[in-house]
Amino acid sequence: MLFERLKEACRADWGTYIHHDFVRRLGDGSLPRECFEHYLKQDYLFLIHFARAYALAIYKSNDLSLMRRAKVSLDAILDDETRLHVTYCRNWGIEEEDLQRVPEASATLAYTRYVLERGNAGNLLDLHTALAPCVVGYAEIARWLGGADWVKWDGNPYRSWIEMYASDDYQDVAAGQIALLDELGAEESGSARLASLEKTFAEATRLEARFWDMGLHLQT
Repeated sequence: MLFERLKEACRADWGTYIHHDFVRRLGDGSLPRECFEHYLKQDYLFLIHFARAYALAIYKSNDLSLMRRAKVSLDAILDDETRLHVTYCRNWGIEEEDLQRVPEASATLAYTRYVLERGNAGNLLDLHTALAPCVVGYAEIARWLGGADWVKWDGNPYRSWIEMYASDDYQDVAAGQIALLDELGAEESGSARLASLEKTFAEATRLEARFWDMGLHLQT
């Protein structure tokens, strides 16, 4: 299983990302509102660049089956996830016009451009290796929070965020990403190739942790 090998190779970085203080404060409800709002605004910009990444995945695919699978993800981001995110932000008093005026924080730039760079420089496997920490990581975070006895549920303003990523629908998305990564990885082998993928996965994981830093410390 390629995904598990990649995660194991950067266990410390993965733990820092999954158990980040931003995540813990989502769980116990202590995250300051302005930190979450800052995160939501940057996550809107994040989604836009992830749509670009899946458009690149269509281009990088070498058969119609892979192209169609990438198109499903692209359509989901453009037609569903972005719309739902705008609605979610509105519930926090953030209008779509506000989202469109927000400048990208350096952490947003760093991870999204890294994903696109790996996809452009490498092949479809390189692209999905860079995407995986985000897609799969959020599902693992939600499962971790869901099983933690210290998590506050009643009156937690972030409960709906946790439940969104813990939902069967999102867990299925993450499982599909793992399956695709393993499928693509089965076609390539060799210690040098694995080392390259481990490097990409670890760097993407660290950049995801910095995205949490950005939200927690209101970085621009």
